Amino acid sequence: MKHQKVLVLDFGGQYNQLIARRVRDLGVYAEVRPYTASLEEIKREQYIGIIFTGGPNSVYEDTSPRYSADILDIGVPVLGICYGAQLMTYMLSGKVEAADAREYGKTDISLDKNSVLFKNLPESTVCWMSHTDYISKIPDGFSVTARSETCPAAAMENADRKLYAVQFHPEVQHTIGGFEMLKAFLYDVCGAAGDWTMDSFTDESIAALKAQIGDKKVLCALSGGVDSSVAAVMIHKAVGKQLTCIFVDNGLLRKNEGDQVEEIFRNQFDITLIRVNAQERFLSKLAGVTEPEKKRKIIGEEFIRVFEDEAKKIGAVDFLVQGTIYPDVIESGAGDAAVIKSHHNVGGLPEHVDFKELVEPLRMLFKDEVRRAGIKLGIPEHLVWRQPFPGPGLAVRCLGEVREDKLAILREASAIFEEEVANAGLGREINQYFAALTNLRSVGVMGDARTYDYAVALRAVKTVDFMTADWARIPFDVLERASNRIVNEVPHVNRVLFDITSKPPATIEYE
Repeated sequence: MKHQKVLVLDFGGQYNQLIARRVRDLGVYAEVRPYTASLEEIKREQYIGIIFTGGPNSVYEDTSPRYSADILDIGVPVLGICYGAQLMTYMLSGKVEAADAREYGKTDISLDKNSVLFKNLPESTVCWMSHTDYISKIPDGFSVTARSETCPAAAMENADRKLYAVQFHPEVQHTIGGFEMLKAFLYDVCGAAGDWTMDSFTDESIAALKAQIGDKKVLCALSGGVDSSVAAVMIHKAVGKQLTCIFVDNGLLRKNEGDQVEEIFRNQFDITLIRVNAQERFLSKLAGVTEPEKKRKIIGEEFIRVFEDEAKKIGAVDFLVQGTIYPDVIESGAGDAAVIKSHHNVGGLPEHVDFKELVEPLRMLFKDEVRRAGIKLGIPEHLVWRQPFPGPGLAVRCLGEVREDKLAILREASAIFEEEVANAGLGREINQYFAALTNLRSVGVMGDARTYDYAVALRAVKTVDFMTADWARIPFDVLERASNRIVNEVPHVNRVLFDITSKPPATIEYE
């Protein structure tokens, strides 16, 4: 079945894939393409709507990303968001200037309820602004449909040409009514049928993988985390025993994780699985290394080398599978987005594995969408809802040098915290929670004796998309139980801290 599609044209902002996710939540398939995509390509895809994304640039600077104004004349409705709104203005000979004061964060705006975008909203609302420039003169044929105290054109439109622009971000949760605005654009302006669901995506992905792979061999790097697990099962559903999974136990896994992965995939799913016990190899490479990005690079590189060694024993394969999801891509600096931290699944392909093509079936999905696909595939809930775990494993939660004695502390502390959160019935409410071992040692007193031991930090966040996150308000009695158990049951810990920092400014992981 061919679904209607919306194009999210990427001009380099951090929220770009979130826009696509919101569109998909509204029952319409969306795909992200870079602003370098040709107009002929875009016409050929027969999109029912186009969304220009935000971005970090000023549209009037010569080096800023732009697009031909011809895209506004192909008969497809367009919605410009933030930079996209300014770009639409620039394309149509309006005027964009530097603002006297940057407008950032929650902002009160007044709405024109005659606009189709705002017809189901009150006359005023709160939106999320993030811009240093503003539209000082709207293009001919447009009317202003929203204002703020400092932004004279917070939204504008030319309804006859089906061109709409908003200076704020309707895709983020902070914009009250943003979901309704996007829904109005999709259904009232673009005429969407709303026929896309995650179930249909999963079924169609399996069918597409089956057609793409045929009777050829596939190799998958399986970490046991949610992403690689869903990717592996999706490929297995498509081609069965043509798939071989290599599971590298790097010594940086959670408590009992290696054995659990082996049990689930070999026995429950009957997937061909090779387990490689490479703990000593990884820890020797990490000895003496304290710089976070260097640790990540070493782990990523060593993972590739171990994987290559095992793959050579198998011989030539046609396809290599990775469980890359979009937050991995965007945080590694996809397009014009800034590099926040490198991800071992992105940009680090094995050089000496004999494969012809890379397959990333989850590349366009966020974590919650991956979980929904996992349930659809029949993966047990306890695995689908397992806590997210970074590719470099406990190394990014073990600050400073990574050593086995520190990892042993961290495994036990994290297992206790996860157990107490789950026992309190909070496992589904909190999107990610774990312990980190700080490199801080402090004085304590235990059994009337002075101690000088480690501090463990507990981290728990709530998030929809893992691009932004707020710290979880865990009840004090749950924190107290976790703290008491960690201090009493885990050697060399005499202090437990609770991290109350949101993302941004922090990331969810520590390194």
